[in-house]
Formats: sequence, C-alpha cells, structure tokens
Amino acid sequence: ILITGIGSLLLTMTNRMGRVVDRTRILAGQARGAHGDAAERAHIEAQLRIMYRRAGLVRRAVSLAALSLVCSGLLVVAIFADVLTGGGLTGFVMALFALSIACLLGGLGFFLRDIHLSLSALGLEVERALDRG
Repeated sequence: ILITGIGSLLLTMTNRMGRVVDRTRILAGQARGAHGDAAERAHIEAQLRIMYRRAGLVRRAVSLAALSLVCSGLLVVAIFADVLTGGGLTGFVMALFALSIACLLGGLGFFLRDIHLSLSALGLEVERALDRG
C-alpha cells in the first residue's frame, strides 16, 4: 500500500513539475518579447522568479518522494530477508520504514510550500488584473 500511495503521489508531483516548466517557458518567451513596457517586463520577471523557486521546490519534493519509494522497496526486500533468515533484521526494517516516512513527509512539505508559492503568483496576476480594471 505504501509503494502504491507514494507512486501515485509521485505521479501528481511530476505532473505539477511539468506544468511549472511549461508555464516558465511561456513566461520566458513573453519576457523576451516585452521590450517597451517596463511594468509588463517587471511583472513577467516577478512571475519568472516565482516559477523558478517553485521548480526547485517541486524538484526537492519529487526527489524525496522517489527516495521514499526506494526505501519502501528496500523495506519489502528487508522484510523478506528477515523472514527467510529467521529474524535479526528488525532494527534495520524499522529504520527503513522510518526513513521512508521521513522522506515522504519532507516531500509533502516541499509540495505544500510549492502550492503556497503558486498562490503568491496567482495573487500577482489578480492584483495586475484589478489594477487594470
């Protein structure tokens, strides 16, 4: 169950990373084309900075989730080895489980931080739209 859950979460995170990368490329193209309007250029640059920070957060989240998945796979192997050898690996099994959960929680923390930061970027867009209204 742990492996399936982490795998699904990893899929969600990588999809989010793809969206961040795609949006960053669009903004970078807009930045290259925004020569005359200083306010527009400043807005795009602020968005680009946020997107770059978000990409770093999602990268960390994906890395920790992947490490959690690796630890979970090793955990399954360690449990089988423990059964086959008649015990003695309980401490190692517990450590792998704890490491897997710690990595998962760390990845979720970075993922939540990305969500918070994406709302900051959305706030910039809303303020810009309201100022022009």
